[in-house]
Amino acid sequence: MSFIDLKYINVISPRLEKFSKKKDYLYNFRCPYCGDSKKNKNRARGFFFLKKSDMVYKCHNCGVGRTLANFLKDMDVNLHDEYVMERYKRGLTGRGTNTSSPKFEFEKPVFSRSENLKSLRKISELNKEHPAREYLANRHIPEKYYHTLYYAEDFNEWAGTTDTFREGRIVIPLLDLSGNMIGYQGRSLQKDAMLRYITIMTDESHPKIFGLDRVNPDEKVYVTEGPFDSYFIRNAIAMCGSDVDLRSYDYQFIYTFDNEPRSRQIVDKIASAINSGHNVVIYPSNIKEKDLNDMTLAGHDVQNLVECNTYKGLEATIKLNEWKKV
Repeated sequence: MSFIDLKYINVISPRLEKFSKKKDYLYNFRCPYCGDSKKNKNRARGFFFLKKSDMVYKCHNCGVGRTLANFLKDMDVNLHDEYVMERYKRGLTGRGTNTSSPKFEFEKPVFSRSENLKSLRKISELNKEHPAREYLANRHIPEKYYHTLYYAEDFNEWAGTTDTFREGRIVIPLLDLSGNMIGYQGRSLQKDAMLRYITIMTDESHPKIFGLDRVNPDEKVYVTEGPFDSYFIRNAIAMCGSDVDLRSYDYQFIYTFDNEPRSRQIVDKIASAINSGHNVVIYPSNIKEKDLNDMTLAGHDVQNLVECNTYKGLEATIKLNEWKKV
């Protein structure tokens, strides 16, 4: 059991209505996702409890279940980031083992695009049984993009980062409008990786955007929340961070945020895009999948789905209010 989980439960507890400790590793409070009972203000059906070696969240009213990390991310992004960093600093791998604290400082690599990627193999060059290629195939990433992706057997050694990330990762180059590399993402192959994506910019003057070199700025440009999602719809870029500022681009953006109506962070992002005059995609209630990749895996025609569910202005606000559950 990680004492860090208990520490951050204690930190977030003053913000949770009717919070109380029932017994060791069991905490109760009113659900912040559904608001719990509207008739009885004393009803509290949200719980933190121990599952295996980690604390998790479950509401017995609306049914929402979250890992503690995702719960913190929904409530306070900054607190979530501190939680993630502290787990890594103490070398936690899920079993609560303490190791020396790593430093999350990425030295800017000093190499050109060709020198940087020359030492790596393209995904298209790997055999079909290679874990990286199997990973992309299982996610139905179109093979026509495999030649633009790379694999680093030891991401730490290749990128010059700390030994925290000494593992194989798919390398996704971030290119500017002219095709010059301005950064890259390292995507873990592990489903339960604490940091699935590591984004390192080699040119800090550019925003963290994937796909600028692939889109036609004269047409509507879809904005997704991850590089892989952008492969499933036409003329799309992807934000590679929560702080990406697109105001310097005079494009007709259509934002396609994740389909998470119970996420306050997602709801606020959609509302902000609407208030800024942008088009947004708001999915119908029969779509249960979280993102474009999952929707593709479920058999949906995602291009048609986003085109038929794009809204703007007052109509978008009405749709958002119908869709959100926070």
